[in-house]
Amino acid sequence: MKYAICNETFEGWEHARVCARIAELGYTGLEVAPFTLAPRITDVSAARRSELRKQAEAAGVQIIGLHWLLAKTEGFQLTSADPAVRKRTGLYLAEMASAAADMGGDILVLGSPFQRNIPEGYTRAQAEDFALDSLSHCLPALEQGRVNLCLEPLTPAETNFMNTAAEGAAMCRRLAHPYVKLHLDVKAMSVETKPTPDVIRENKEYFRHFHANDPNKRGPGFGNTDFKPIFQALRDVNYTNWVSVEVFDYSPDPDTIARESIRYMRECE
Repeated sequence: MKYAICNETFEGWEHARVCARIAELGYTGLEVAPFTLAPRITDVSAARRSELRKQAEAAGVQIIGLHWLLAKTEGFQLTSADPAVRKRTGLYLAEMASAAADMGGDILVLGSPFQRNIPEGYTRAQAEDFALDSLSHCLPALEQGRVNLCLEPLTPAETNFMNTAAEGAAMCRRLAHPYVKLHLDVKAMSVETKPTPDVIRENKEYFRHFHANDPNKRGPGFGNTDFKPIFQALRDVNYTNWVSVEVFDYSPDPDTIARESIRYMRECE
């Protein structure tokens, strides 16, 4: 397994310090939330992107890409009924792709639940059409940077749009683009009607990125989820990409989260 961890876990830490510490613990990848760098990704200069990449590589770590793409922003909505908003959103995702590539990554994880809810008065089918139109505006940038945009199904508690892996895969199928893939998250899959290992196996066609966490919003091994059958499913589908730790509960502290998560995952391997 290739292990990564999300940088917002280390709130208040300097980037170089994060990279050095996770490398000591055995991680080789870092997934970045743009809001930890600047209010918008376009505020992060080319020089700063280069510096972040060099600091990571000096520690033996790769910045694998970005997630929480639209979090803490305004004016963007994947499912907006307004064509101008959809275009603006797609073009901003294109900027995200360029930034990820500049920092050495090839992944964008499109979660951002609030920015993709079905607009009031519209159907789910209409929202899907709106979302696909938004995404059409970022496709050239994905191709240019060779960056994979991974659609992330989230639970109904977080959003009313794209709640299952099957729905995410259907969106990938409709768009039919080589750089639009599916992201799977253990916490999100926990509310599906089928066991998580089965969800992984059934969606191997588009599956490109993976978040390791527990339904209790903590890291792997910090809850009741058994990762052994989950890792067996990853092996069954020949998954060779990143297993990235993403948590939403930052207790007891970043170092313990990072250390114990990778220890538990290695134990499960």
